[in-house]
Amino acid sequence: MRYLCLLCTVVFTSILFAQTTPKTFKNPILTGFYPDPSICRVDDTYYMVNSSFEWFPGLPIHKSKDLVNWEKIGHGLHRSNQIMYKDGLKNSNGIFAPSIRYHKGTFYIITTMVGQNGNFIITAKDPAGPWSDPMWIKDAPGIDPSLFWDEDGKCYYTGAGIIDGSNREWPGKNGIWMQEIDPDKGILLGKPKQLTYGHASNARWAEGPHLYKINGEYVLLIGEGGTSEFHAVTIFNSKKLWGPYIPNHANPIMTHRHLGYTYPIIQTGHADLVQTQNGDWWSVMLAKRPVDGYSILARETFLAKVEMTKQDSGITPIYNPGKGLLQIEQERPNLPWTPVPQLKTIDEFDSENIDLEWNCLRNYKTPWFKQVNGKMEINLRPQTVNEWKNPSYLAKRVKSHHFEASTNMEFSSKKENEKAGLVLYRKSSIHYQLMKEKNSIVLIKTIAKEVNAEKGISEIIAEKPYREKNVALKIIGDGLNAKFYFGSNKNDLQQIGDTQDLSNFGDEIAWGFNGTYVGMYATSLGERSKKKALFNWFEFKNSK
Repeated sequence: MRYLCLLCTVVFTSILFAQTTPKTFKNPILTGFYPDPSICRVDDTYYMVNSSFEWFPGLPIHKSKDLVNWEKIGHGLHRSNQIMYKDGLKNSNGIFAPSIRYHKGTFYIITTMVGQNGNFIITAKDPAGPWSDPMWIKDAPGIDPSLFWDEDGKCYYTGAGIIDGSNREWPGKNGIWMQEIDPDKGILLGKPKQLTYGHASNARWAEGPHLYKINGEYVLLIGEGGTSEFHAVTIFNSKKLWGPYIPNHANPIMTHRHLGYTYPIIQTGHADLVQTQNGDWWSVMLAKRPVDGYSILARETFLAKVEMTKQDSGITPIYNPGKGLLQIEQERPNLPWTPVPQLKTIDEFDSENIDLEWNCLRNYKTPWFKQVNGKMEINLRPQTVNEWKNPSYLAKRVKSHHFEASTNMEFSSKKENEKAGLVLYRKSSIHYQLMKEKNSIVLIKTIAKEVNAEKGISEIIAEKPYREKNVALKIIGDGLNAKFYFGSNKNDLQQIGDTQDLSNFGDEIAWGFNGTYVGMYATSLGERSKKKALFNWFEFKNSK
């Protein structure tokens, strides 16, 4: 009888496992604003880092056992005194295109701080942190650096830029250069060498380099074409470390540039490769999912299977063999299915530390927010979301075209300049504010009137009288539409203003490299204030 029970348990567990372990996965593997992915493997665990631009904490780091389920474990830039994002740091400036690598017990992230000090390296023994202070690299022009260790133990820096003065030969000409580096001191050694200018004459914006040694051959993987409609992944082959690096005849090895703007996945590029413990190859890269022609979620992280082939050009990665394109759904990697904890939909601000999903614009010298007795307390400060500064705005990435964000807030003021509430934000010139002011609830729209404009025009869309201290606020996003609500509690809400258009949030109008966020905001509009706004909870969920 005991044996029979044990047998039944084993059979039931096997059936349950078979039922709960999917055969396929869905792209993207990181939804929302997660561009420029870089990946490495240590034993059976995978680590990935993404660009963060003007958002802080910067350099989000995820880990996974199966390349599909990813858990955020920390940030490479997580201390306010680790690096300073100065006032005036523009939209989409800041932390560009990082690369994460592991060598002899140490994790390395190398990246660029555009608009300030250039390229730097940080290190950690544990990828969850703490990470070191930046080691700024002298005489390292350009962007998108990466590290490569050869079999002799020497390390090499590859970066995007022109170092031989030939950048004016055609519009958008860029290239990849290399130099030996001491990665533990951040010091370049020897002389630099230009490796390539792209895969063809008149190629544009060669960037995002990663160097590998595969089956005794050096393979240089790069992004090209600019991160919009002509984006692509190309490779170069060489028998020797210093080249020559010859464009592969299969180039571009991954692109959707030929599919037009109506395809469900567009603008693929900026890839990195990783080999599993089983010997299989996979690639992460960025791409976009437009809705009715507008990419409001910006660039996300996708996964593709790669087959390493040997062709006339040398080692040639074939992306999604038989398809050649990114897939919305495909067979998952041959790795143990390892789900991770689901992100909580409601933050009641009762944990020991602030949740890793919260970001702010640029960083702060001293925190202006804190969790107190199950509430998030945010100081009203002079800075606003319309400026290139660090406003009192605590926000999360929007990760779906269909979402709901709501909160319950305690706030009152007798001054016209003091207000607090929710903000749906793409950049300083494009956002919506749902705010409680002196005696009213107001919906404010800030929209740039021209493509890629850095200054927006603000206007009051609607205003309703409201005198209570406590208010519930809610934003519902549905494709290119957004609705805004307020009321005395979450079960008694009324819409304010008409349905609003989110097409301006799309890359096609907003441009730039950042993504869409939603969160809690408080400001005193240029004047000093001692006021605080208390947020009792914040709920964010995908509605589809």
